[in-house]
Amino acid sequence: METRTEDTAKNRRLIYYLSILGFFAIFSTTISKSPVLPLFATGLGSDAAFIGLIAAFSPLAGMLFSFPIGVLSDNLGRKKLLVASGAVFLTAPLLYLIVQSPVALIPIRFFHGFATAILGPVVSAIIAERFTRNKGEMLGIYSSATLVGRTIAPLAGGAIIGFFAAYPGLFEYHAVYLAAFAASIPVFALVLFYKEERHKAKKAAAFQSFKKSFVSFFSNRSLRATALVDMATYFTFGSFETYMPLLMVSEGFSAYYIGLVFSIQVISIALTKPLFGKWSDRTDRRIQIAIGLLMLGGSVAMIPVFPGLMEFIALSMLAGLGMSLSTVATSAFVADIAKKEELGASMGALSSIMDVGQSFGPVVTGAVIASFSYTAGFMSSLVVSIAVAVFFLASVYKKDLTAAEPKN
Repeated sequence: METRTEDTAKNRRLIYYLSILGFFAIFSTTISKSPVLPLFATGLGSDAAFIGLIAAFSPLAGMLFSFPIGVLSDNLGRKKLLVASGAVFLTAPLLYLIVQSPVALIPIRFFHGFATAILGPVVSAIIAERFTRNKGEMLGIYSSATLVGRTIAPLAGGAIIGFFAAYPGLFEYHAVYLAAFAASIPVFALVLFYKEERHKAKKAAAFQSFKKSFVSFFSNRSLRATALVDMATYFTFGSFETYMPLLMVSEGFSAYYIGLVFSIQVISIALTKPLFGKWSDRTDRRIQIAIGLLMLGGSVAMIPVFPGLMEFIALSMLAGLGMSLSTVATSAFVADIAKKEELGASMGALSSIMDVGQSFGPVVTGAVIASFSYTAGFMSSLVVSIAVAVFFLASVYKKDLTAAEPKN
């Protein structure tokens, strides 16, 4: 009984530790892009289509490297990867200070994307393997902590831009990136002091491990379909966070109100993720995932139709609830059906495919907006959401979840 109590206390300390780490990490990356990135790029002379291309390069790093990183964490241990992530968090914000043209933002965004490309799947794997019976709830708690950082960041970024708006040149944007650097300092310190449980290094060669994990994940129909849901979710969210600021500017709103809308949305996600995570531990995760995706896509599609501040806030909150409902269940669902020894690889694959959506969302939406209108651009998210939700349910729905895929 005493050992069980000690284990419970240890796990509680772990989730607090990871939550603090996640808060500062996501605050740092979010303030670097929302709402400052499209405004900074515009100040450098970029147009809407090129802004979409710039925005795509941060998640592109995750798309290309999250899966290999997950495989490495299964083989080498989690801490080494966390330290590498912390180093990127620490150095990337300073690079924005030397940018002189929109093109220079592309390699910087790509490099900055490594930070979350590493952190996301590694922390998800840590939580999923340590909390077997309530992984949905614990993933929700961690995610909510990161979302607190995501909530505060746009408000802080908008306030900083507004405070320094009278300063000449690009100083108002540079001040935001200095704030991102300050927030990255505790991230680096926390990953250095993280204590990993005993890890047995695998003898398999890196390529063999990668190939085995790749085949295992993508031969599993339920895992593929779940990853596709995350792709559609972040296709929609990537489009929203890139073009919502520009839509609001076109409607006459200041940077402060843009930050306010983003922050209220993220508050709705942060407050509900632990609840939705706990709910997913007790109900059918598959139905929850589909409902959340459809709610997100429908809300985003309606945003250009009702261009008022209160309407923007209401629809953004509804989109946030849909995102919360879906994403907290997808990671837990993957952990339910993935092989235990390939948990990091599975979380990495999920993150990589998620980043495919976040990379292509701004590009596709930007092209549609440039060719037609904001209404058509945002409507593309609903089309993608409906198609993927139908495919997901057709792929995973069976009466008995355990029969859907063999538990390894």
